[in-house]
Amino acid sequence: MATDELVATTGIAQHGAVRLPSVDIDSLNVELKDEDGFLGDRASKGAFREMLDRWRKPLRKSGEDPFGDEPSDQISKKTLDAILVGDDTEASAIVHSAIEEFAQELAYVTRRFLKTKAWARTERIVVGGGFRDSRLGELAIARTEIILKSEDFKIDVMPIRAHPDEAGMIGALHLAPSWILEAHDSILAVDIGGTNIRCGLVETGWKKARDLSKAKVAKSELWRHADDEPTREGAVKRLAKMLKGLITDAETDGFKLAPFIGIACPGVINPDGSIEKGAQNLPGNWESSKFNLPASLIEAIPQIGEHDTAILMHNDGVVQGLSEVPFMQDVDRWGVLTIGTGLGNARFTNRHKDGGNGKDKDRDTTENGKKKAKQNNKNDQKADKE
Repeated sequence: MATDELVATTGIAQHGAVRLPSVDIDSLNVELKDEDGFLGDRASKGAFREMLDRWRKPLRKSGEDPFGDEPSDQISKKTLDAILVGDDTEASAIVHSAIEEFAQELAYVTRRFLKTKAWARTERIVVGGGFRDSRLGELAIARTEIILKSEDFKIDVMPIRAHPDEAGMIGALHLAPSWILEAHDSILAVDIGGTNIRCGLVETGWKKARDLSKAKVAKSELWRHADDEPTREGAVKRLAKMLKGLITDAETDGFKLAPFIGIACPGVINPDGSIEKGAQNLPGNWESSKFNLPASLIEAIPQIGEHDTAILMHNDGVVQGLSEVPFMQDVDRWGVLTIGTGLGNARFTNRHKDGGNGKDKDRDTTENGKKKAKQNNKNDQKADKE
């Protein structure tokens, strides 16, 4: 589908916009490097498992590893959390050692972000991703804040408020212009990951709080696509089926569903809805010039209720961060780091201090804004290499 046709069909804004109803995006998906490679690899969930394994090695050699033969990447977060409060002091000490090492790495990576031009004067950072959904993750985040403050960085570092599985869907509300939210009480949201695809019916809570702080996922469906290894076309077909099911559920349950679908997707999202890079873990080639997810979904779901379907897609780290918009109104500049397979990142500047979604009517991306964000990213990456 041609770009001009897609924009006309969507009819509200560009995909991957740097100017959103409540925030400007100063930087996103930056891939900083050092002599060892990408910085994000030093603070990923895989990195934590490697640290845990290293701390187990001395005891494993003497046959006293409290975890036995269980591979470090197979031990669940729930098990590790239980060990932190359990009676096995040796096992607890191993986990605490890994947490401390991880916090030091996360502090190092955060420090490097804060020294870039785009992240200058950041006042608060929220940390999301699956790693945050655990006691060990919360401890690592708290320890990171302490390390940075001990070095005189005036920065708050805290876990994202919404459950990581829901933050990427709640954040989709902040992609939509206010007129959509004023006339309806719910939207459809999609959170696409390298392992799972989640679809949700998100209740705005607009009548309780116009800043969307009362928003919640009323209903959701999860598909672990990594187990099925579908083709790209098969994945889109399954996704459309999940969304159609939620549309039916919304009608049955009496929701006034907006004709809007917000999508969180890995990678750099082009204005026409194609994916420039970063989607290598998704089923099939999602970076092909011949593939456009929003266009495919509009073809499958041309209308919701009596209105044409509108779709906006953005980077998954950005959308997860947007779930925090109502709670970031006491600062001007803030960022999000999402700890998963890699380290997602975005830096925001609030556009107004009401926390709501739409007092500023100029919501579409401007070319100047787009160029500024891209230039910030390029400058930061260039400076990091020098």
